[in-house]
Amino acid sequence: MNLIISLLTNVSIALILISLAFWLPQLNTYVEKTSPYECGFDPMGSARLPFSMKFFLVAITFLLFDLEIALLLPLPWASQTSNLQLMLTVALMLLLVLTLGLAYEWIQKGLEWVE
Repeated sequence: MNLIISLLTNVSIALILISLAFWLPQLNTYVEKTSPYECGFDPMGSARLPFSMKFFLVAITFLLFDLEIALLLPLPWASQTSNLQLMLTVALMLLLVLTLGLAYEWIQKGLEWVE
């Protein structure tokens, strides 16, 4: 009986959230919200305009740091290992690589948007 009640509760909450997510965003529509957004370009302008490479460099930098931080996610489970010193050494080395990469990007002004 508990399984049926929990399934019905979960399904009803999911349906309520889906219906709210479907109907609420359509209440306030305006020109900026309905126009397509293409990586900082004006969608109504010419497609042959040169683009700033800074946008793509910042995006790639974000992806690299994001992937490196994702490597830190298993650390709470890895702390239950029998060789705790090796796990902490590897984690600190990864944090050191992240910190040095951030410092290098900061020094090279790779995080500044202004050209």
